[in-house]
Amino acid sequence: MMLIPLLALAVAPQVMPAMDHSTVTCPATAVPLPAGLEGWTRKQAVRAGATAKVATTLPLGVGVSATLLPTPKIAYAVRPEKPGGSVSNGGIFAFTIPVAGRYRVALGAGAWIDVLSGTTAATSISHAHGPDCTGVRKMVDFNLKPGRYLLQVAGNASATLPLMVARMP
Repeated sequence: MMLIPLLALAVAPQVMPAMDHSTVTCPATAVPLPAGLEGWTRKQAVRAGATAKVATTLPLGVGVSATLLPTPKIAYAVRPEKPGGSVSNGGIFAFTIPVAGRYRVALGAGAWIDVLSGTTAATSISHAHGPDCTGVRKMVDFNLKPGRYLLQVAGNASATLPLMVARMP
């Protein structure tokens, strides 16, 4: 009877092979980035700040390769919802919005982010994965008004993180 082997698989899912969606074969030519993220490939090196007062300023529309800090060394302005453990990394960055609109935070990893105006968290309006083969892993959009904002990064496994804040067309 076929029912018994199938029932065994149903109660023991660990015997099923895991599907690996991360093995994507990338083409030899560059994959186009989403509109507004063209500056992703021209990365500047920056170091994350440990507090809101010493937050590193990010240029809009320019990708950065950020060196993060161990989580215990960061004094977040607002405790992140997912701060990560003592062996994770993060940091605080600042950016200024000159014109109201939709802005995207693009990350090269699955770190947790918060965008703050003072100590008030901005509400995200969209979450997406970046296109395969671009280096963009996560994209989060916000409707922002003119002013200074903090970008808090938390829970990143690596001490470096490619990231970018850009206005969407």
